[in-house]
Amino acid sequence: MTIKYYFDYNATTPTDPRVVEAMLPYFSEKFHNPSSFYRSAQETNQAIEIARQEAARLIGARPEEIFFTSGGTESDNLAIQGTASRPREKGNHIITSGIEHPAVLRTCEHLEKKGYQVTYLPVDGCGLVDPADLEKSLKDTTILVTIMQANNEIGTLQPIRELARIAHQRGALFHTDAVQSTGKIPVDVKALDVDLLSFSSHKIYGPKGMGVLYKKKGIKVDPLIFGGGHERGLRAGTENVTGIVGLGKAAELARLEMAEEERRLRPLRDKLQQEILARIPEVLINGDTDRRLYNTLNVSIKYIEGESILAMLDHQDFALSSGSACSAKSLEPSHVLLAIGRKHEEAHGSLRISLGKYNTPKDVDRLLEALPPIVDKLRRMSPFWDKK
Repeated sequence: MTIKYYFDYNATTPTDPRVVEAMLPYFSEKFHNPSSFYRSAQETNQAIEIARQEAARLIGARPEEIFFTSGGTESDNLAIQGTASRPREKGNHIITSGIEHPAVLRTCEHLEKKGYQVTYLPVDGCGLVDPADLEKSLKDTTILVTIMQANNEIGTLQPIRELARIAHQRGALFHTDAVQSTGKIPVDVKALDVDLLSFSSHKIYGPKGMGVLYKKKGIKVDPLIFGGGHERGLRAGTENVTGIVGLGKAAELARLEMAEEERRLRPLRDKLQQEILARIPEVLINGDTDRRLYNTLNVSIKYIEGESILAMLDHQDFALSSGSACSAKSLEPSHVLLAIGRKHEEAHGSLRISLGKYNTPKDVDRLLEALPPIVDKLRRMSPFWDKK
């Protein structure tokens, strides 16, 4: 069954047909191992380098600072564990925030078990890290600060340049998980002054199973995978040429088209927010309403369960999320929403609506027609709503 109304672009995106077209030859006639000597193999190697150039252009980096991985999760792990495993003369202290993606949080928890110290910075009610909290948490032993640029659930955008400046003043490296921001908003690693940055192919209409780690020239990171010395020794293994080509094409298209996508999607997101608030009582907006990704709306609909709303919307061919996709099978409330001060029951009643390039004004109108009756029906069954 095909979903007719897709509003979950922060979870993943469909592969753009132009990306698929670019990839197709590398499944068959251009299948050669790029490490081999002969001419056809060197042509596949050249395709990798063209994709590297496009990935670099998307984030304002140099091609030699781009390393291909299997996705955002591996890129985050390589940045964090690769920094932590370096000789520890400076120290073993890492700083992150309490609303990071599990790819960062679980990695930091793993390092804690190995003797590293980790500080988890709080956020305010909008999901923002206070730079003063970072400044107070830095120690002489701090080796890395890792804070995401845009939150995957609420879309809040952090002041990355300021946070990186503070970290550098104390000699710590700075990594940002930019999986949700790259391809949606302009990302410039030089302007942000970050040492390491992660992004993912499948969030920008490229294939799944591909990611990028940006590593500033001169920064030392130890590999997680050892073998034949691919990716200049940082990530061993025969390159996924097909996926890399797809990522490169997706990066090119994102760079060329993101400004137009913002002009088209921001009014749709704003209409959804305004109309949901107007048509449904007792709704909370989660996250910063100003410093936020233009495609993302997260709401808590009080007195009912978000999963019940999703199930009823699914029967009408809508796809949305309640919390993040990576935590969808968990019965625990969103750690992000709890961190911004939502009560457990409010977090359980959350919906994340994330728009993308194939959403239309008619899709938005259809969702606005479908959602209020569902909420009304569920609230009439809710003992909490009756007590009002």
